[in-house]
Amino acid sequence: MTAAATTFRNLHTGADLLVLPNAWDAGSARLFESLGARAIATTSAGVAWSHGHGDGDALPVAIHIAAVREIVRVITVPLTVDIEGGYDHDPARVGENVRRFLDAGAVGINLEDGSGSPEVFCRKIEAARTAATTAGVALFINARTDVILKALAPGREIAEVIARAALYAGVGCDGLFVPGLVDRDGIREIASASPLPLNVMARPALPPADELRSLGVRRLSAGSAIAQAALGVSQRLAEQFLRGNSTALFAGAMPYGDINALMPADADQPARFSNRNRHGQ
Repeated sequence: MTAAATTFRNLHTGADLLVLPNAWDAGSARLFESLGARAIATTSAGVAWSHGHGDGDALPVAIHIAAVREIVRVITVPLTVDIEGGYDHDPARVGENVRRFLDAGAVGINLEDGSGSPEVFCRKIEAARTAATTAGVALFINARTDVILKALAPGREIAEVIARAALYAGVGCDGLFVPGLVDRDGIREIASASPLPLNVMARPALPPADELRSLGVRRLSAGSAIAQAALGVSQRLAEQFLRGNSTALFAGAMPYGDINALMPADADQPARFSNRNRHGQ
């Protein structure tokens, strides 16, 4: 078990709620680490947008893996990567993609069931676990279920999430991610019944972080919210600049020197924190 994988796994069992900001590139990841993040997650949407692709399994895997390598190069905390549906319908090819993300330095993944069959998703989880075992990495597999987000089981959402949690736990996943879950009673019921630590995603109606822990939540993700906010600010500033207003660009801007000081001096330095280096190879 690598040190980073052990650290990341332990963050789900401590007294504190694991709060994960979702980065979209190396610069945002380095910034979040500098602010005290104990681990970094990626947002698949943000990574896709930053490379000119739409969200929804549209990002070419090679580009995504290159982005992960860039992030791992500049951070020292564990990295978990949102790999959407695994970028393939074939569980065997999902397993191969997982191996490539592990080689790039990930010690955790989010893998989502979407609107597909839970049974097929189980085979993807099994393939991911096999790939991790072969690589010698104790990968934290966070199973995202879209039952609530996509209204897949109207009137019985909570029961369906609990049933899937048991199913996914049985084939080797480590966590349960339920985006769209904001109701206190629903959070408490799922956290109590699920054999897996519960991860929820930031939403306007979500209870505050200090309350989530008492409801049984173990992990809170920003999802694409920070990336969306950053793009929203960029949109407003660019609109004003294109109308001839340069002053607005500097209100609240992070100083150039502070940003530059965050980044490694040698842009060509090796990936110091890859899984290969963690094995001492």
